[in-house]
Amino acid sequence: MSRRSFRLFLVTLFVVIVFSYIVWNDKAVGRPAVLGEGASKVYLVERVIDGDTVELATGEKVRYLGIDTPESVKPNTPPQCFSKDAYKENRDLVEGKYVRLETDISERDKYGRLLRYVYVDDLFVNEFLVKEGYAVSKWYKPNDKYKELIDAAQEYAVTADLGLWKFCD
Repeated sequence: MSRRSFRLFLVTLFVVIVFSYIVWNDKAVGRPAVLGEGASKVYLVERVIDGDTVELATGEKVRYLGIDTPESVKPNTPPQCFSKDAYKENRDLVEGKYVRLETDISERDKYGRLLRYVYVDDLFVNEFLVKEGYAVSKWYKPNDKYKELIDAAQEYAVTADLGLWKFCD
């Protein structure tokens, strides 16, 4: 193999390795915190805080509307029954993924968190967590756009004895 061919081989190999790293580890170059415009915006979930709260790559924290999961990170409070399960399920659903956020009436809660309904692709995360027994339906006026839907999801979980309805008092 000539010296020139060997250098070309090394350069090609280097490019292939770098490209493969970028493709397999999109954090290497960073993913944008927000994709799209207007109503079609989607946001990258940087981390899951608990079963019903996430932090976006923009730094904003989002509290899911219409649901409540058992507490796992409340100061001076031991983790509640099924809180770790709710956290893990929420993490599996949204962490590191792009989500679509939908507003209701109120923009933020008293802690400054965004109040939103959350979707991953076509999955309505708020409803799913309730329907599978990871969360309960909980409403604070005036935000009740999906009250009937999420209340029906809770009726299903209770009847089917799912999640916290099976394992917690």
